[in-house]
Amino acid sequence: MPKPKLTVVYGADAPAPEPKTLVESAYRNLRRDIIEGRLQPGEKLRVEHLKDHYGVGAGTLREALSLLVADALVVSQGQRGFRVAPMSLADFQDITRTRLMLECEALRQSIALGDDAWEGDLMAAFHRLSRAEEKLSDGEAREEWEERNRIFHEVLIAACPSRWIKHFLSILYHQAERYRRLSLYRKPIPRNVHEEHEALLKATLARDADQAAAILADHIGLTLKAMEQLPAEFFASNGASGG
Repeated sequence: MPKPKLTVVYGADAPAPEPKTLVESAYRNLRRDIIEGRLQPGEKLRVEHLKDHYGVGAGTLREALSLLVADALVVSQGQRGFRVAPMSLADFQDITRTRLMLECEALRQSIALGDDAWEGDLMAAFHRLSRAEEKLSDGEAREEWEERNRIFHEVLIAACPSRWIKHFLSILYHQAERYRRLSLYRKPIPRNVHEEHEALLKATLARDADQAAAILADHIGLTLKAMEQLPAEFFASNGASGG
């Protein structure tokens, strides 16, 4: 039975569209600063201070913070304002388990439905990621690698028809990125991320859904394994709580 033709915009190297409103701009900037650790876990987000830093009014900033509450990157404390969401090993374990369930299923669907254009975008995304990996010794290349890594994972599941799965995975990916960045320079376990990505690409292009899903599960799980090797004090020193 022939596979159905799809109309999918993959955007393997497309820049994010410019924000259409001040709220969206503030939201993106705050989200970036939380994910990259400029705003620390547990840190109080004082609207009267932050509004000048981000160049928006207090009302606009509060709207942006409310959107980040929906992303679980910010915690609302009622009359006490907002704080950056705390971090803990138990939280990352939960994030990883949920991501595994959704992303492996999304990859299976993508393999079943992806067409030649999807395959081309996937190979292009892997090529760009590989070029960024070659430059990782340069500290400035880290941001380029993070962006291209995100794009590679997005293109892998681009042919999955469920917008809800992809929406939730986007939230989980950003949550996981906070933890990955914190452990970035610790390198608690040896691993070759390039070889992991290459194996995942080959299994996906071979349309071997079982093998690709298994490789993806190992790939995501290794980041959790790395975090589990860090001492408990690591989370406490980064404003984490619980677990």
